[in-house]
Amino acid sequence: MSAVLSASKQPVIGITTYRQQAKTGVWDVDAAFLHSGYIESVTRAGGIAVLLPPQPATIDIAEQVLDGLDGVLFAGGRDVDPARYHSTPSEFTDQPDTRRDEWEFALVNAALRREMPILFICRGAQVLNVYRGGTLIQHLPDVVGNTEYQRGKAEFTEMSMTVAPGSMLETIVGSTVTGLVYHHQAIDAVGSGLTVTARSDDDIIEAVEIDDYPFGVAVQWHPEVTSDTDARLFDALVTAARTDRSNA
Repeated sequence: MSAVLSASKQPVIGITTYRQQAKTGVWDVDAAFLHSGYIESVTRAGGIAVLLPPQPATIDIAEQVLDGLDGVLFAGGRDVDPARYHSTPSEFTDQPDTRRDEWEFALVNAALRREMPILFICRGAQVLNVYRGGTLIQHLPDVVGNTEYQRGKAEFTEMSMTVAPGSMLETIVGSTVTGLVYHHQAIDAVGSGLTVTARSDDDIIEAVEIDDYPFGVAVQWHPEVTSDTDARLFDALVTAARTDRSNA
């Protein structure tokens, strides 16, 4: 850890971003951007948010980026390329964003080797699972028979999830948690070294965590939308990052 990052300073949390065509004012450009809810959630919890836009992906570059961070948050976004888990795209799967996939897979590789505190949200949970050799359900309506997990038009669905006893997630949110979901894909076969820690009433996996790891929690719902009233996951991430730095 850099000597500049003393234990008295706020933890620095890197957050992955979109990078795609976007319009602002008179401009229609390739842009890196992120829902402000992620940034506000981290800063409200006492961290400093730093954005990590997709860029040329090598382990060396990822390592240099992580040198300046105390924790990482993998944010939501477009579907992971099915080629990553040896599958062909369904008709409902997003056009792959290979630039973001390559960047985030390099980051997760480097972060896990350092045992950095990490929180994975929605797409982030799927990135972790695929990185660890797992697979994804490409379109949940084909499994559950409805579109409740992603109604469309940016309309979240409130769902209750049952949390696994004894899990790290249970210590953070308790035995049940209500979250806002907006995902048409979900974890199918669970990746190596991951344990399922929350399921919906439909038995869809809504959270996993990394076995024998200081802080590695992955959720399918969107806590950044409700962190003004329930910031427990972000508080836990920032606390873990602060503890990790003070022990370095």
